[in-house]
Amino acid sequence: MEIVRSSPHVGAEILGVDLRALTDGEFESIREAFIDHSVIFFRDQDLTPDDHIAFAHRWGDININRFFTPVDTHPQIAEVRKEPDQAVNIGGEWHTDHSYDQIPALGSILYAREVPPVGGDTLFAGQYAAFDALSDGMKDTLLNLWADHSSRHVFGQIAADNDRFHNADAATQDSVHPVVIEHPLSGRPALYVNPDFTVRIHGWTNDESQSLLQWLYQHCTRPDFITRFSWRAGSMAMWDNRAVQHFAVNDYAGHRRLMHRITLEGTEVGPARTQPRPLPVAA
Repeated sequence: MEIVRSSPHVGAEILGVDLRALTDGEFESIREAFIDHSVIFFRDQDLTPDDHIAFAHRWGDININRFFTPVDTHPQIAEVRKEPDQAVNIGGEWHTDHSYDQIPALGSILYAREVPPVGGDTLFAGQYAAFDALSDGMKDTLLNLWADHSSRHVFGQIAADNDRFHNADAATQDSVHPVVIEHPLSGRPALYVNPDFTVRIHGWTNDESQSLLQWLYQHCTRPDFITRFSWRAGSMAMWDNRAVQHFAVNDYAGHRRLMHRITLEGTEVGPARTQPRPLPVAA
């Protein structure tokens, strides 16, 4: 097994493994790479839906998606599909999956079944680096804030394009999470707001929230925090929804793209704890 970093801050490609026949030692190395790099990539995997599910179960319980079309024979797997005649794709904006849930998803495991001849890449932005790059003053401010998240405006009856999804009546999930979480596996602080599901700073009005949130959205996805993955059939990406945002590039008009996604149940996320800084000394 070889682990090759994809960028300075986020992502690693794992070479020389067959996900159908992992030893316990190989799986532990993959788990450590996932914690260290937040998103991991695999190539040339020949997986059946049962193989995909078996790999997911090594990580924990599967979250059955409420809104995506499931694979007919395997409801644990959601289809992420765009047909040649469709203009809008799924995931074509920066976001992190399931932040609207009270307990956010651990991660998502996306497997490429059919990809366009060119295009259709996915971008990932590391949220540890996004927090680390903030000034001390902004860090102190954000460590005391929480944010409201919701599924209603994306999947619910009020969504502008909810015909792409199912069960709009089930889109009633609202949650409150720290703006800066302590990652449950690494213990590191990570920014945890995203333009898809975050609706306001908790306790603030929408108008009061927007200036700060829009600045954070731009900051969270700075080019130096990003890695880009180009898909081939048989490729797999697994990302940590508590540590990265992702963006599916919609640049393959007239071509079909079919991915299979499994989402993993997570654990509660709490506010980051940092050592208080000393009071500044007057000049």
